[in-house]
Amino acid sequence: MLFSGINPGLMTAATGHHFARPGNRFWPVLHLSGFTPRLLRPAEQEELLTYGLGITNVVARATARADELTAEEYAEGGRLLAEKVARLRPRWLAVVGVTAYRAAFGDRTARVGPQERTIGDTRVWVLPNPSGLNAHWTAATMAAEYARLREAAEAG
Repeated sequence: MLFSGINPGLMTAATGHHFARPGNRFWPVLHLSGFTPRLLRPAEQEELLTYGLGITNVVARATARADELTAEEYAEGGRLLAEKVARLRPRWLAVVGVTAYRAAFGDRTARVGPQERTIGDTRVWVLPNPSGLNAHWTAATMAAEYARLREAAEAG
């Protein structure tokens, strides 16, 4: 499983650890959904590899907010992410953020959940963005969606 965030926030850029901003719910949701046996801290991101999980971003440029990214950055990021997926060949790509997925892959009708698109043999799933700005998703409802992906991945 390769998780792809939107882009590094300023705290991530400063620390080198994904989803490092206090209040970001990625790490708690990853644990609550059963992907990790314990709650990992951002500084422990390397441990994801022991669980068959990886982490990257759609766009490399750090910003305070994802809405600072341009349409061109999203499109180029989607192209580069597809190349990375084709090279690494994970069974699943999980894009964290439906708006980012829509912009990066030109799919304006995408919804959270499994996508028809594949990249080679890699299946694609869109997950809710765990940013605290995405308040209409609670940690519990996000964990349920992440668990749905985990169960689909475990089933094959």
